[in-house]
Amino acid sequence: MILQKRLLLSAMALAMTGVTQPAAAAPWVRGYVVGAYEYAFRYGGRPDYSRGAEIEPGIDCEHGASTHFANDSQTKIAVARQKWRSPQEIDWISKPPGLDDVRAPVLTRFWIWNRAVAYRGYKKEIETYVNPWATDDPGQPQVTSRIGDGFNLDGRIKPSDFVSPDGEKGIDNNLYRAWGCDAPWRGNGNATLDLRANDKMQDGLYTMVFRVSGNQDPMNDSDATVEVGYLPDKIVKDARGNVSVDYSYRILKSAQYTKLKATIKNGVVESEQIEHLHTPRIAWFYDQTGDTNFTKGKIRLNIAPDGHTGTGLIGGYRNWRDLYAENTFAQDGGQQGIREHEDHVALYYALRRNADGMPNPKTGKNDGISSVYRIKFASAFVVDPDGPMEVPKLVREEERKAVFEAIKASTIRGTETRVPQLVPPGTTEFGAGITEGLLTDLPSKDFFLKTLYRQHYPGEDADGYPKWMQEYRRHPEGGIAPPKPQPQQPAKPQQQVNEDGAAPGRKTALN
Repeated sequence: MILQKRLLLSAMALAMTGVTQPAAAAPWVRGYVVGAYEYAFRYGGRPDYSRGAEIEPGIDCEHGASTHFANDSQTKIAVARQKWRSPQEIDWISKPPGLDDVRAPVLTRFWIWNRAVAYRGYKKEIETYVNPWATDDPGQPQVTSRIGDGFNLDGRIKPSDFVSPDGEKGIDNNLYRAWGCDAPWRGNGNATLDLRANDKMQDGLYTMVFRVSGNQDPMNDSDATVEVGYLPDKIVKDARGNVSVDYSYRILKSAQYTKLKATIKNGVVESEQIEHLHTPRIAWFYDQTGDTNFTKGKIRLNIAPDGHTGTGLIGGYRNWRDLYAENTFAQDGGQQGIREHEDHVALYYALRRNADGMPNPKTGKNDGISSVYRIKFASAFVVDPDGPMEVPKLVREEERKAVFEAIKASTIRGTETRVPQLVPPGTTEFGAGITEGLLTDLPSKDFFLKTLYRQHYPGEDADGYPKWMQEYRRHPEGGIAPPKPQPQQPAKPQQQVNEDGAAPGRKTALN
């Protein structure tokens, strides 16, 4: 009774003085659809740089960008590393004689180089990109800048860590250190593979959304929740090709979904750090799509004051072998090397060298590399579907995705056992048919057909196509849906090799 009187008197006093009570907090929800999704690499361009054969070094890559296979001199350096190649082979591969006599000289040279750089192992039968450990490290220019975007994932401040643009120390983003100087990822919003991935995402390959909710205020909430996940609905764009705002999307609570606790201060959403953070992967082909599965992952979202747009970061440790395979075999290693000016053998060693998380108790080495992805998003209505749903599958692409998973598994098995693996059937990595067809008018074709090794399969026809390739070859759209791969015969157990790769003469699955 006494307490009630005191509360009543207090209320009367406040009313007399004109002081109003704050309104009770109400639940709130905001949704966002991602319109740009890329690796959080920075770009330190140099305005005084005169572009030549080398990709612009920039202030973050003072030793230059990856220049492998950008021209004949770089290709010659790469193939000359193999001691089993003859001087004539090295010279003729880099500058094929009689190239001006063929109908498609640029394309013919491209596929000669593709075949040559795909077989750079210590034995000519070893396919390079499935077995990158079986050749020497050609060297990868690495980021030398101290500035990097990301998070302090390990809770420590180390001399090798980056410093964020706003001064935070201890930033872990070794994926940027290892990969940030590669040409197709360098640009100020216009890097070629970033543009490709975002274009495919916006055209419907996959869609990602965030849903942020709480009970205090959308811009300041000490007990908020952030959800991230895949959705089956395609991004809606306006007449200018930009992501439209305030359309409805369904979020699937599938393998690519995570719900985290978070706090919000002045529009900055900071999530908790959790053991496994699941989001969609960066991809430009259906093969690559799937779950990122960041270890010790977290999210930061910077929401604009009007609440309509924002930017953010997603980070954690990813298995570096997965990253290698997802990017190498989206096309094939040779195409990535020649067209995109990357060398994935060099990338393999750079990723392995910079692995800084997910320690493996069996090997004593790190399986993970600190990785940060950058996003831009627009407001949307994010709702739950009417019933449980899984990530839809593109039936026509499932066989191709199975082939991708097979070559990824072979690559990981080889890196772990140091036993050379064969190229699984059905992949473009095998290199049959195209090169042979382009060599028809080349005066030096007999030399290249004899010296440019490729893996062979039983039952090949006169043009070099194996049986499983016949349907692929006849497909009206160029083999978009190759046949289902056949199980590969297990290799006989062989002696393992050391960490630096086997020397010629040691026993392997190809002896």
